[in-house]
Amino acid sequence: MNRREFVYTLAMLGASAPLFANSHMRIAPEGKLSDYYKLKPFGNARILHMTDSHAQLVPVYFREPSVNLGIGENYGKPPHIVGEHFLKYYGMEGNKRLEYALTCLHFNEHAKAMGRMGGFAQLKTVVDFLRGDFGKDKTLLLDGGDTWQGSWTSLQTRGKDMVGAMNLLGVDVCTGHWEFTYTEQEILENLKMLKAEFVAQNVKVKEDAIMEEKFKPYDEDEGWAFKPYTMKKLGKARVAVIGQAFPYTTIANPKRFIPDLTFGIDTEGMQEVVDMVRKKEKPDAVIVISHNGYDVDKKMAQVVTGIDFIMGGHTHDGVPEAYPVKNAKGVTYVCNAGSNGKFLNVLDLDIQNGKIKDFKFTLLPIFSDLIPEDPKMKQYIEEVRKPFAKDLNRVIATTEVTLFRRGNFNGSWDQIICDALREVGGADISLSPGFRWGTSVIPGQEITFDDLATQTAMTYPETYVKEMDGKTVKMILEDVADNLFNPDPFYQQGGDMVRTGGISYRFDPTAKMGNRLSHITLLNGKPLEPNKKYKVAGWATVNSKAPGRPIWEITEEYLKAHKHIKQLKVDTPELVNVKGNPGITYKCNCV
Repeated sequence: MNRREFVYTLAMLGASAPLFANSHMRIAPEGKLSDYYKLKPFGNARILHMTDSHAQLVPVYFREPSVNLGIGENYGKPPHIVGEHFLKYYGMEGNKRLEYALTCLHFNEHAKAMGRMGGFAQLKTVVDFLRGDFGKDKTLLLDGGDTWQGSWTSLQTRGKDMVGAMNLLGVDVCTGHWEFTYTEQEILENLKMLKAEFVAQNVKVKEDAIMEEKFKPYDEDEGWAFKPYTMKKLGKARVAVIGQAFPYTTIANPKRFIPDLTFGIDTEGMQEVVDMVRKKEKPDAVIVISHNGYDVDKKMAQVVTGIDFIMGGHTHDGVPEAYPVKNAKGVTYVCNAGSNGKFLNVLDLDIQNGKIKDFKFTLLPIFSDLIPEDPKMKQYIEEVRKPFAKDLNRVIATTEVTLFRRGNFNGSWDQIICDALREVGGADISLSPGFRWGTSVIPGQEITFDDLATQTAMTYPETYVKEMDGKTVKMILEDVADNLFNPDPFYQQGGDMVRTGGISYRFDPTAKMGNRLSHITLLNGKPLEPNKKYKVAGWATVNSKAPGRPIWEITEEYLKAHKHIKQLKVDTPELVNVKGNPGITYKCNCV
């Protein structure tokens, strides 16, 4: 099958834009939910998949990236295609709904016209409809992780608000990443409340922790901390779901919260589990629910055989196709479902004689303006937010500038955080992690504490101000750059480039480690001197707890002092060797 034969995507209501061959849906000019999300009957097993909601219970604005560079083997391949290049690649030119959902193009215009996206009350309506339409006993809902973190309510309840939302939504199987930024005790307490099965073949318990009975593993002999897989019956079909949690959790996040656990990509372990499941359980289909990130999933699909589909997350990529990856014994398809509740994957399988004969895949954007809220979920969300309403609704500033985070380099929200760190801390330079989570604010909006919390609500928010010499600053930047642009996906540890304030630099993503950054200068135009000491401010330290106030306090103080964001210079690097790269567009405001 060629790419377009298995790309099934959503068309704008009443639009004349052509659908792909063998489209898995119909256009419904009336705009009714029962028409808009009505998928043509296909197959006998349905997999629903969501990921990276980051605790966004209510609908949000979320601007997709203008820079998502692919290098080496991933040059010009999904998900490293943005803006007008994305629309051309998938044949979506002229479709305003899809342009809004999947790209940064005309973001403000579309946001004002079409409103917010996502929302768990809307997701609940769609999930129930798709389950009821196909057959609840033949449908499975997967959650790929990063669900318990990203909002003020999730931080204050230690993820319990999202456990309740997952239970009400009807999640069947899940895995995790930011779930592990709570303490081991909190994680285990949440899992006891969770109705879904948590699976992760690549999370092990340290031997000394087992011997000292600090952490009771799922399997002491294998060392698995949690179930590695689960078997589900969908009608007459038997489907195996294997879990793959984020492999670099104890590097990208504080291991002090989870001292008894180890993580890794563990392709050998994955192959062993797949082979064991195939032999022991004789499933009709093998699905991996993964939080590796898209490029890592593609490489895993190359080196591990026997997986039918990888339903992935972590990199927040909304990709409207099941991407085929060849390996030694066949093809594995890689899927991703974006972030912040904006999308729901629908994978319909035609299973016959113990294997998948055919499938149809749909990436469904969740347009909140078209979907009625589920009453029970709406009530639950209102109850969750009510105790914190005073904080959530507190207006701290206004803006004429689009505030966003997602992108390989700096974002306007990150710039505000960096400027706040420098101004409040009296620093020369500021550094902020390249987190992918965080919603957007459109011009003319009030900036509430709720908005700020989507950028900052986490369990290690403490700030610091300390002296660093120039060579240390460059080393930090080069190290993070390699995490993002190492040509081997297995050495990419997630996140985007560290955000900077007070400096500018030239950046070559194609260069080798240690040589990607050059011409680093301060705001006064003077070069960063290797042996000179600078006052550097930052937050979210991984190895040890920083001594300063939480970042949301620093940023709120800054925003209240400035009151209105009218102009904002975003410190983006000068990029070289990117000419013609479809992973960058200059047609979005603020690259």
